[in-house]
Amino acid sequence: MTSITPIISPPTDSHPNKRRIRIAVALVYFSMGLCFSSWASRIPDIKTALHLNDAMFGTILFALPVGQFLMMPFSGKLVTRFGSYRIIPLALPAYTICLSFLGLVQSGWQLALALFLFGICGNACNISINTQGVAAEKIYRRSIMSSFHGGWSLAGFTGALIGIAMINLHVSPFHHFATIILVVWMIVWINYPFLVRSKHRAGQDEPRRKFFGRPDTSLLQLGIIGFCSMASEGAMFDWSGIYFKDVVHAPASLVVLGYTSFMIMMASGRFVADYFVSKIGRKRLMQICGLMISAGLFTAVFFPYLISCTIAFMLVGLGVSSMVPSVYSAAGRHSKIPTGIALATVSSVSFLGFLMGPPLIGYISQAAGLRYSFAVIGVFGIGITLLVSRVKALQS
Repeated sequence: MTSITPIISPPTDSHPNKRRIRIAVALVYFSMGLCFSSWASRIPDIKTALHLNDAMFGTILFALPVGQFLMMPFSGKLVTRFGSYRIIPLALPAYTICLSFLGLVQSGWQLALALFLFGICGNACNISINTQGVAAEKIYRRSIMSSFHGGWSLAGFTGALIGIAMINLHVSPFHHFATIILVVWMIVWINYPFLVRSKHRAGQDEPRRKFFGRPDTSLLQLGIIGFCSMASEGAMFDWSGIYFKDVVHAPASLVVLGYTSFMIMMASGRFVADYFVSKIGRKRLMQICGLMISAGLFTAVFFPYLISCTIAFMLVGLGVSSMVPSVYSAAGRHSKIPTGIALATVSSVSFLGFLMGPPLIGYISQAAGLRYSFAVIGVFGIGITLLVSRVKALQS
């Protein structure tokens, strides 16, 4: 097989293109985040338009993480064989097209199908984009992964603001999503030439592995931490708007405030996380953040008011900010497993949190109320704090 021509020289702090590479990688993170946050900002509208109760909506939400989970082993293989540089310009545009499908649904089964496709394309984006992040981090030879995920979160904040504007301007979800498509395609077109290209002969240098083999122990531990974090994130992404609408009873124009406050602090935390990693160590930071997740969710449960819940969701956002970047960065540094495969392994376990978290909230909410379901998710933050101290793969 023909080797992939590199566009970068060996990693060095004096590399002339490293700043432009970092910008390009950050912008593809931003693009993916903008797509997802655009969907999240219109969830209450779409749920209401389809006349779905909490249990029905929770079941339909299964479709998105199921698509992500089923695509994971394929994404890792594709990225390892062809390189993330070649996958991104296919996966991101496909992701935006699936976003537009979400704006056209007229029934529950159509929403489930659209979410399934959205999940498939989203996972291909996730693995390829994070592989780019690991490659760029190797060029800098220091921790910068959190800043890339900060770009994703910044897109979440931007998408939430756009969502608020679109809702108040009475723009339909489809026309809202069509606007996002144009923005993302422009970003990909401009920055594609500056992405990091793989430097090995794709498909020949790596040993053959079983398609569904036993995962490496250290990667499995990282995945469990990611599971707890992503369950908490999933609760915020899919249910924060509904929590503000049904529990907090926020005015219609402020329903997105909970999601927005969460995304602001998650983005802010990711832009400063690399600094705190160097100061107090990765493990200590993640232990503190785990406690912040629990504190925020329990505050929202016991004090379901506009101001207190806004502050609580900000605390959750700050808590989850460093979790996924730290887990992915550690997985990408694995010495014996290709980056794409390592990330897919960790993601396979982590995204079970997205698979189980949001639907679990729906079922508990239908049986006992939405506040109780948020209390259950709050326990995961404590679990993170206990698990991090046992993981040797997480080093400062």
